[in-house]
Parts: sequence; structure tokens; C-alpha cells
Amino acid sequence: MRKGLMLTSPRGIGRAALVSLAVSAAVLCTSTIGVRAADRPLVIARDMDINSLDPHRSWCDTCQIFDTSVYEHLTTLDKDNKLVPLLAASWISNKDQTEFTFKLDPAAKFSDGSAVEAKDVKWSFERLKNLKQSSSYLTDTIEQIDTPDARTVVIKLNIPNSEFPQIVAAPTMAILNSDLVAEHGGLADATAADKDGAEQWLMTNSAGSGPFILEKYEPNAELRLKRNDNYWGTKAPAPEVVFRQVKDAVAQAQMLQSGTVDVAMQIDPDTAKTLEGTDVKVERVASFNFVYVAIAPGAKANKVKLSPEVREAISLAIDRKGLIDVTLGGAGRELGAPIPLGFPGGEGQEIPAYDPAKAKELLAKAGLADGFTLDSTYPAMNVYGVDLNLMMQKVQQDLSKVGIKVELSPVPFANWREKVNGDHTGLTAVFFAPDFFGTSQYVDYFGLGETSVWAKRAGADNDPSIRNAKIDDVRKAALAAPTPEEATKKWFEAGQMMAKDRIILPMVSPDLILAYGSSVKGVRYSACCNLPLSEISY
Repeated sequence: MRKGLMLTSPRGIGRAALVSLAVSAAVLCTSTIGVRAADRPLVIARDMDINSLDPHRSWCDTCQIFDTSVYEHLTTLDKDNKLVPLLAASWISNKDQTEFTFKLDPAAKFSDGSAVEAKDVKWSFERLKNLKQSSSYLTDTIEQIDTPDARTVVIKLNIPNSEFPQIVAAPTMAILNSDLVAEHGGLADATAADKDGAEQWLMTNSAGSGPFILEKYEPNAELRLKRNDNYWGTKAPAPEVVFRQVKDAVAQAQMLQSGTVDVAMQIDPDTAKTLEGTDVKVERVASFNFVYVAIAPGAKANKVKLSPEVREAISLAIDRKGLIDVTLGGAGRELGAPIPLGFPGGEGQEIPAYDPAKAKELLAKAGLADGFTLDSTYPAMNVYGVDLNLMMQKVQQDLSKVGIKVELSPVPFANWREKVNGDHTGLTAVFFAPDFFGTSQYVDYFGLGETSVWAKRAGADNDPSIRNAKIDDVRKAALAAPTPEEATKKWFEAGQMMAKDRIILPMVSPDLILAYGSSVKGVRYSACCNLPLSEISY
């Protein structure tokens, strides 16, 4: 998720806030005393980052959970990240991967009892496309949608895209009850970006087919979901799910130990250690998120040319294992390329070496034996348990050993985004989480092709040499591949190319901490849904 935060856990919380939490905890504990588990809500502590409850406008990690609990999608992923049917009972594609035909499950129905029909799929995808929101890029390749009958959806693309069945499983590709949303101001035509007025209604109501429905939302306080007792599939064990706004990891852990909450979603590795020896269950699982350093050869403030050799020297000078130890206590994995481990093309990439001696040699050959100064503006935040301030201080120390002086400038996220998209910054750090289970998004974002986000942020307009035109051909070949195996080979090739460019230097894929009460079962991390609520019992 390019804008969302998943494991944000800033340290420290004011005394007044702790008192407020304690009072809230006491009230909640009192309210659940003597209540049977089957009748009480499942309570989750989370630092909620909700920007909208309109699934076509939402763009956050909490939103992923909401969008896949209240709404549904044509396909979804199982626990092994295998694509499986959901609203679509089956689907086929033409050999060119440009036309996909989905057959809807005849049993599927919305929470108001009306059938999920082909017209709802067409309307939903066209609305998302025409709203022109952050996630609308997922529909960019859709050229035409036909509905020959109520159960059949034929989607034609303007380019081959073998990942399309995975894309329609993305949380924001939710299927809405088109009649109901249109009745409350929703539009799917070309005027949607300016005239759609359904968001306000969707902040207090829902129009999905999922196992839950929206009950109540209080910004910066709580989000309540109620079980959809008319659900067409297997009903969720929890009659109600309550997300409580709790920002601090320590406070989340305390509430978990006291029984105030059943699940805590942003426990960092250090806080997890305090739960050892208690009744709380703590699991450390691999995630698909990663934190990376990026180099911008075209940054206006650069004092030297950041050639491929200089970029390689910077990479060789950073002690990634030491960085993971310092920031996460070792609770993370190294990556060889900006593709998550577990995604097609991510496995088997060569892990960058730590070799400061070779880094000095390369700098000397580039005429920089005496070193140079590098500007580094980055967002001051803690994400996935990684304190970016601490991480960049470690990078600063490592680079100083080879003569590179890094001037650190931590700023708010909005200011950082303005900087990297404006004059750029020589060295920065930020994060990425997947929007769907597919590798094309990483090549689009990091691959330095013609429309790549990081080609622009790295200053390709000022230094065209960083563009990698060949990677676009590899991407096209992967998306047109007739089998997943052939596609994976192409994605691996793209990963090698991105690693060799040394613009994006992945530092760590942080482990995810799952923490929950001793009676809770079914908690797992999902590549598409974040936390599948309908599987949790207690």
C-alpha cells in the first residue's frame, strides 16, 4: 500500500492518553464480564489510518481489512496465497491474456438480499476507474466490460495482463450494490470524479456482500462491524468486531494482557518481548512489506555525479544485517531486489554484499577518494516497526566510514513527498506494501521505465541515463506469458535489472507480529486482506 501504514508504532505516549486508555479499558472490561464469548464482540486494538470507508476511495491498511470484510471481490487468496473463487465461481482468459470471462456464483447476494449480478461488477469497476482515485490505476488496462447475461462478465483489456485475476482480488476492487449506491449519489460514468456523492453515505452505511456490515464509525475512536446474518457463504463466528483506536504498541500490549482486547495489530519486536511468559499468543511471521533506501542521481542539490559505480559503492557500504539488528532486533529479512519474498520473481535474488573496502575502491576510481556530501530528506516516522530516524542514522554512520557525509533532514510525510517529487533528494528512505498479489506493481513503481514513479523521483528528467527502457519489454513479456512459470522467469529478470540499477536499495522486509489472546483462533496475515476477520473465533 503506497500510502498506508501497517505496523506504525511510535514509542511513548502521554500520561493523559494512558489514563484515557485505562478508563476505556476498565469500561470495556466491565461491559464484557459475564458475557458469553459467542455474544460479545471481537475487539481489536489498532492505530487506524482510515481515509475513507468508500471502498473505491479508501487507501490504507485498515481499509484493506474493512474492504474485504464488508465487501467482496471476484477472486481472493487462500492461506497459501493461491487464487481462489469468491463472487466469481469460475473464470477463463483468451490465450493473449487480453480478455477475461468471469461466471458469477448464482448464490451470491448482497446484505440486503438482492442478487450480485454482472451489472454490479461492471458498474463497480467503471466507478473506480472514473473516480480517478489513488487506486484507480488498477483499472487502467480495462478497455471494455460486457455483460451478456446477469451471471457473465467479459472484461477486455488494452494490453495483455496475466495478473488481472489477482488484481480483481485487490481490496479496492470491491463489488458494490450498484442500485443501492446509485440511489445515494453514486456515479460510474465519466462525471464520477466531480459529481459522485456517495462517499458520505458510505461512511455510515455499507452496500456489500461480505460477511460483515458497517455498524458505526467514529473517526479516531472506533470502527464497529456487525455480522451479516444474511451472508450467502459461511457465517463469521464473531457477532460483532470492534476496532479501537490505540496508537502506542505498549498500550496495545497492556490491553491485550488485561483482556480488554482480543487482538493487537501493531506490536513491535521490542514490545513483543514483554509478552513472553504470559497467556498472550505471539507469532512472528514473514510479511510482504519492505523498507528501502533510494538514490536520486538527478537531485538538484547533488554535489557529485551519482554514477552507477558511485551507487554501487553506496550499496556496498551499508551493513544491512547490522541495520536489521539495530532497528528490529533481527526480526526481518534481507531482499536482493525490490520484489517481496514470496512474490513471483522475488525468491533467489542475490543479497547485496557488505564490502566497505570495495566501496572505497569504487569511489577512488570515480575520483571521489576524498568523499563527498549527500543530502538526505526522509519522512520522520515509524513504519512496520522500523524507526526511519534510527535507520537513517545507521546508514549515515556506515557511509561515513567510506567518506560519504550524509546530511539528515527528517520531515513530515507530506513534506517528504513534495520534496521527492520536486527538486528530489540525493538519498532517502521510505516503505512499500503490496496493493495486490502481483509483481507488475513493483516494476511499474521501481523499474525506471518510461512511466515509473521512481524514474521521476530519482530525477530522470535531469539525468536521463538512469532510465531503463529495456525493463518495459520484460514487463510486457511477463504479463503476456502463457504460464505462471514463464511469467516468474521474466519477473525474476526484471528484479535483477532493478537490483543492478541500484536506485532502489531494499533494506529489510520486517517480520509481522501477530499478538492475540489465548482463546483466540484463526488469526493470520493475508497478502490480499491483511487480516481475514471472518476466520477468527474466540
